[in-house]
Amino acid sequence: MNTYKRHRFPPDIISYTVWLYYRFNLSHRDIEDLLAERGITVSREAIRLWCIKFGALYAKRLKRKHRGYGDTFYIDEVFVKINGKQHYLWRAVDQDGEVVDVYLQAKRDGAAAKRFFRRLLRLHGGEPRKMVTDKLRSYGVAHRELVPETIHSTQQYENNRAEQSHEATRVRERGMRRFKSVRQAQRFVTAHAAVSNLFNLGRHLVRAQHYRDLRVIALKKWNRALALYSGIGFDRLEELTSPWTNRV
Repeated sequence: MNTYKRHRFPPDIISYTVWLYYRFNLSHRDIEDLLAERGITVSREAIRLWCIKFGALYAKRLKRKHRGYGDTFYIDEVFVKINGKQHYLWRAVDQDGEVVDVYLQAKRDGAAAKRFFRRLLRLHGGEPRKMVTDKLRSYGVAHRELVPETIHSTQQYENNRAEQSHEATRVRERGMRRFKSVRQAQRFVTAHAAVSNLFNLGRHLVRAQHYRDLRVIALKKWNRALALYSGIGFDRLEELTSPWTNRV
């Protein structure tokens, strides 16, 4: 089945637009102007609808093809205000900085912690070796009832990795002038995490040539994720996405 059926624009332009939105801190208006500079006239509303529909599809494919996470989870939650009501964005990252899961909930009590832990166990396929959290009691409840054999650490500063991982979402939240609904927020953070994981290449940790090689591999993985929904072969999709600006 071709997911792009009945769309006026070709798959390569749609996929490039979605990639721009989730990869960089750009608004729908910014992307509209970038496309216009290349001779492509598309409204910001169309871009918004593309990001909603195809962002979720791409994220699902990327998560299914993910190589797997580490054995240590760093877990934290932050306040997120949506329509004047306070919610909590729960996030877990592994020792490599990749986002294991991100989940928006209305509370941060023991029931909410257990719900998030169950999601983590389902995604990870088993219990991690170690979990690092702050001293919120809800984590202790979930640990005792769901993963008692897992090492649970609450040492000061050890959870900085999880706390810092919220910054990218905070930046996008400010750019979007806050999330408008719980559904929209969950949809965005899920897709954003999947794309961020793919391009989380540790640029400051490797030599320039190694980074470029990793970037080529990441882009090929991205194209493979698109091939599933485009109805065309991967080789053909690479041919389209590389020089698409020359065809407009």
